[in-house]
Amino acid sequence: MNVLIVHAHPEPQSFNTALKSLAVQELTAAGHTVEVSDLYAMNWNPVASDADFDSRKNPDYMTYALEQRYGYESGSIAPDIAAEIEKLKKADLVIFNFPLFWFSMPAIMKGWFDRVFVSGLCYGGMRFYDQGGLKGKKALVTLTLGGRDHMFGPEAIHGELVDGMLRPLLRGTLAYTGMTVLPPFIGYHIPYLKPEARARILEDYKAYLGKLDELQPLRFPKMEEFDARLYPLPKV
Repeated sequence: MNVLIVHAHPEPQSFNTALKSLAVQELTAAGHTVEVSDLYAMNWNPVASDADFDSRKNPDYMTYALEQRYGYESGSIAPDIAAEIEKLKKADLVIFNFPLFWFSMPAIMKGWFDRVFVSGLCYGGMRFYDQGGLKGKKALVTLTLGGRDHMFGPEAIHGELVDGMLRPLLRGTLAYTGMTVLPPFIGYHIPYLKPEARARILEDYKAYLGKLDELQPLRFPKMEEFDARLYPLPKV
């Protein structure tokens, strides 16, 4: 496979970065081609603006998604975005590696999605979910957080993690654009763990990466389950 790892942690010595480095090591050793976009190291610009386009289809009023489509098709999109798009297009698997910030991803990674998941290529019209522009690619979210695992769940203090706070990413971004979404790998309570516990998580992640083909993807809507106006079809 061609693997792209989009990594967003401000500390190069962090455990989160160690997970990224382990993925590079293990996937490369398994014969895959691995490329990394280390967003903090790249000083990635997360702000979507008219500076993302050398020329505009509508110079009087900017609808960002429409200008993305025009910029991508005309080759007038900003070079930093174009470079990430090429990485994304080559990738069979994309790993999004980050710490949980305020029940979400870091702003720098959100800005990567805002600017790189361009209209026309990744989605548009009725091209979403299993008909999305990134259909055929797999996505894996690898994240670290401070809470313990019992703090997340239907009746837990923080509520659902995968079906709750990660829903905008897993469903609204990755599945929406057609990606096959693998179950996330989550490292709990990381800032407070002793080295032995951290080492066990690294071993668990190593094993996880070794069985990617065996993982059951998360279930999301399919276009065939809806009519032309996107009303659900009757269940048979």
